[in-house]
Amino acid sequence: MLPTSLKDDFPILRETVNGKPLVYLDNAATTHNPTQVLEASRKYYEHLNSNIHRGTHHLARAATDAHEKARETISRHLNAAAPEEVIFTSGTTDSINLVANILTLQPGDEILISTLEHHSNIVPWQMLAERSGASLKVIPCNEEGVLDQGAFRNLLSDKTKILALTWISNAFGTVNPVAEMAAEARKVGSLILLDAAQAIPHLQIDVQSLPVDFIAFSGHKIYAPTGIGILWGRKELLETLPPWRGGGEMIKEVTFEHTTYNDLPFKYEAGTPNIEGGIALAAAIDYVNSIGLEEIYSHEKTLIQQAAAALSEIPGIYLFGPEDRVGALSFAIEGVHHYDLGTLIDQMGVAVRTGHHCCQPLMARFGITGTTRASFALYNTEQDIDSLATAVKKAAMMLS
Repeated sequence: MLPTSLKDDFPILRETVNGKPLVYLDNAATTHNPTQVLEASRKYYEHLNSNIHRGTHHLARAATDAHEKARETISRHLNAAAPEEVIFTSGTTDSINLVANILTLQPGDEILISTLEHHSNIVPWQMLAERSGASLKVIPCNEEGVLDQGAFRNLLSDKTKILALTWISNAFGTVNPVAEMAAEARKVGSLILLDAAQAIPHLQIDVQSLPVDFIAFSGHKIYAPTGIGILWGRKELLETLPPWRGGGEMIKEVTFEHTTYNDLPFKYEAGTPNIEGGIALAAAIDYVNSIGLEEIYSHEKTLIQQAAAALSEIPGIYLFGPEDRVGALSFAIEGVHHYDLGTLIDQMGVAVRTGHHCCQPLMARFGITGTTRASFALYNTEQDIDSLATAVKKAAMMLS
């Protein structure tokens, strides 16, 4: 287990809720920022604040250098072939929309997603299908919330032009065998995009070892601020695809007759970027690496197993997803609405998420409107699990 003293790195965790110490178990929605990240943000605004890539003065050059060093840090973390494969976006949703808007499909083409997808990896593909005349196919899951691999292989064909797949389900904590599924999709000539929003804080990602074309994630899932994200894409592919947004930075030369587009990564970074966000994201990645992702994964795995065991003792409770979950644990109590349960838990100082978790089709698959979800981070402790179990038991007794 990681030392409980890590909690001291996160100032917000000193807050109290209804007079009780905050127990924060909503990390799949957003993680908090350690002092090291907050200091990186503050340093930028106090010492570097300037627009980048355009100025010759000292602040502009210093800000540009810090921003591009941040890109290099993120590139190394992903083991990208080159920093220009790392595109700054506003988050996972923005990254997926970028890809969905630069691909050209035709009537008869197929887009393959899964039942486990977040709305951000459903709606952009629906919109592409509507624009292009392509069709959307969905891989089903079983009662454990695990994708049906036989159905997946049956759905794959030479009509499949893109497989867009979540790595880890934000609702159930299911870990998909993305490397194996991507390898199968490669055989039919499909492109592959991975939604790694829930994978980035838990797993080491090596893009050169994965047979995929795009990976999307958000900074706020890995202890960075909101409003910053990454699209990683293979350089040779991104160079052949068109830009999405037009404006400053993504151009080399503009006349009223013709525009020449910039090289990677700037071709996909129109306008002034979230400079501070990129720098803070690099600081967050440095922080995570100073602890070690394997150690973080092991710590969180122990916590989620302890939480599952403790909650299983509550009468009428049902735990969704497979036993081998990562990051998130969703549950429901017979006869108790998830919103009511979450409200009472909050009054006891425990922050969890209730609702459909932006996965309405998945909830419909299980005949429910939502769940209560506890999700875990490196700063959570065994005491947090005890507080969760105690709060859920008390709330269940009050609501039954």
